[in-house]
Amino acid sequence: MKKVLFNTASKEELKQKLANETFRRVTLSFYRYVIIENPEAFRDWLYEAFEALGVLGRTYIANEGINSQISVPEHNFDALRALVDSHSYLNNVPFKIAVEDDGKSFYKLIVRLREKVVADGLADETFDVTNVGKHLTAREFNEAMDSPETIVIDLRNHYESEIGHFQNAILPDTDTFRETLPVAIDQVKDKKDKKILLYCTGGIRCEKASAYFRHVGFSDVNQLHGGIIDYYRQIKAEGLPSKFIGKNFVFDDRLGERISDDIISKCHQCGAPSDHHTNCANDDCHLLFIQCEACAAKNEGCCSKTCIDFIHLPFEQQVKLRRGLPKHDAHSVYRKSRVRPRLNEMTLHQG
Repeated sequence: MKKVLFNTASKEELKQKLANETFRRVTLSFYRYVIIENPEAFRDWLYEAFEALGVLGRTYIANEGINSQISVPEHNFDALRALVDSHSYLNNVPFKIAVEDDGKSFYKLIVRLREKVVADGLADETFDVTNVGKHLTAREFNEAMDSPETIVIDLRNHYESEIGHFQNAILPDTDTFRETLPVAIDQVKDKKDKKILLYCTGGIRCEKASAYFRHVGFSDVNQLHGGIIDYYRQIKAEGLPSKFIGKNFVFDDRLGERISDDIISKCHQCGAPSDHHTNCANDDCHLLFIQCEACAAKNEGCCSKTCIDFIHLPFEQQVKLRRGLPKHDAHSVYRKSRVRPRLNEMTLHQG
């Protein structure tokens, strides 16, 4: 009988299993652009190997490479390193260890095939994806930022940069990386002779973006090696000042890890200083927004009165109502981030 190479347990079962663990976990990420000849076979091998080591998290595999954000039991960390190094696609791939880690970043193992490891919207055959920008260390990135002529560009989405970013960076107001790249290029299209510094969470978005910046005529393109995650590790190790202010948004249950003590964003419901992202407690909404502790208590973790009312309905009625709602309905938000169109409704519910 062929082994089942995907999760079959419920969300509640998986979360309880995680809560019952008596050991520590290490949260980390890695990526590599490499031509994978048989993504399906590689996916199955990796899923089985990860499962045997107790790995949790998300890994995306495509013909162009791999992008992985996972947690591993601390006692299996060396075994994970050996496993990864044993495969030609992954040998010596750098691990980026999480800044803040409570061991609860993931509760489920997902290893999934995708058309691309990052949805960038680019036609790779139209430019040289290997002609990337210069990789800068944290020290080099800081020094480059000291020049008033340098242009720093955040390649992350608006909900990421809202809670933390590099000083004086250009922050494209976009929901997805597919949108971010053309917007960023348009904002600096008349500055192709300037020094460009690109950064993102772990570096993977910059790899493709820097090549595209060079393709469209920018002459001095640079990228932060290892992204914000490795930047923090380097400045701590070398005693360097942090030019990143606030929190680094991460795509797991933590939703952020603190880089500096600055709180640069506000609660979307009352306007008080806050950089705590949460997902609406109404699972039919699950909107990502910033909510302070007071509003979380007052609004029961929900984004609006509509959602508070919904979660208090009998479960059977909730199921019945969900079946009748189209996915574009205003009370059934499936997008990750775009809070602002609903701020009026959210602000109205202040108790």
